[in-house]
Amino acid sequence: MAVLPLFSRLPRRSDSLSDTTLTERRLSNSSNRSSLPYYNPDQKAPHRWVSSFKSTLNPKIVGKKKATRNRVLVLLFIVLVLGGIAVGVWFALVLTLIDRLTPTIPSNGVQRIVRSWSGPADSVAALTPWPKDFSRGISPVQCHSHNDYWRTVPLYDAIAAGCTGVEADIWLDGSELLVGHRRHSLSSDRTLKSLYVEPLTTILSKINSDSASNTPLGVFDVDPTTTLTLLIDIKTDAKTIWPVLLDQLAPLRTGGWLSHWNDTSKTLVRGPVTVVGTGNTPFDLVTAEKHRYVFFDAPLNDISQDTRYTTENSYYASVSVHKAVGIVFPWGPTGGQKEAMKKMIAAASERGLVSRFWSIPFWPVSLRMQLWQFLTNSGIGMLNMDDVVEATRWNWDWCIVAGLVLC
Repeated sequence: MAVLPLFSRLPRRSDSLSDTTLTERRLSNSSNRSSLPYYNPDQKAPHRWVSSFKSTLNPKIVGKKKATRNRVLVLLFIVLVLGGIAVGVWFALVLTLIDRLTPTIPSNGVQRIVRSWSGPADSVAALTPWPKDFSRGISPVQCHSHNDYWRTVPLYDAIAAGCTGVEADIWLDGSELLVGHRRHSLSSDRTLKSLYVEPLTTILSKINSDSASNTPLGVFDVDPTTTLTLLIDIKTDAKTIWPVLLDQLAPLRTGGWLSHWNDTSKTLVRGPVTVVGTGNTPFDLVTAEKHRYVFFDAPLNDISQDTRYTTENSYYASVSVHKAVGIVFPWGPTGGQKEAMKKMIAAASERGLVSRFWSIPFWPVSLRMQLWQFLTNSGIGMLNMDDVVEATRWNWDWCIVAGLVLC
């Protein structure tokens, strides 16, 4: 009898397990493998910090209270990031608006003088050699450069902006007229002659040197018929200072540059410069001059009742906003205040006088812009202002954008 090999006696897999059982095991193993995490070899495992971050938000892992706190912190972080992006975009838009809205400044002789001016001595020295493009491209605007002597460059800053009115406060010091707002701010080199009379005399002499016109030309090349108003605010004793003022205006008078009242023809002869006295200027001394070269700044609030003030003796008719209509609140003038100002403007116009409100609130800016717009629309004769560039070159409707003052 033949002997079989040992391994032939062992039971085979197929002998002990049925085909059905094998199939069930294979399916079970396949199901177990598919339920295991990261089974798919093509699927990348998440970073550890992602898993850790998710864990901090899971109340089953860190607890409900801590998970809630963590979620609030995450929300705040997202809000801050989005807010930072919004602010950055807002500032970028504002900077773009400023760049687009900033008015262009014409290139001319006045601008070169403004850039190079270092002191009162330059008011005349800077005019040599004479810049033939002195006021080229400057359109005159009916604005008054309030306290003009405070500017970086008196007179020239106002002309460069197109303002047709400048103002100088004068104090008598010996035989000299010093310019300044208070006594402690006076200096010997800042005089009416050095800052205003001498440069204006030189400017008008140069402009009219080769003119064929019988009528003297003014400082603005765009419209040479425009007169420049020089408002003189007398601070010291009027009777003492008056003859000194008339004497220092002599160069402008002899040159034929001053507006004056011709008593013979009973007419107002307009010139390139019109001098107006205010402050302590005495009305009786103004009217005493038959051929007067200095006119009076009449009280605008009394103009409708007082018949003394006419083009024969006055040019401006001025009053402070507060004295005229009382306090103007930040949200704007009331209907009654507007009507009162309109009546004053109309009364001055009927007399042939130039109306002007001074002490216009500087802040808030929105109120200032509102008053400027209202006065302009109401036919104000001269708009009183401190920032001449803002007033003459900026678009007032775009001075405030998204709560930010651009001009």
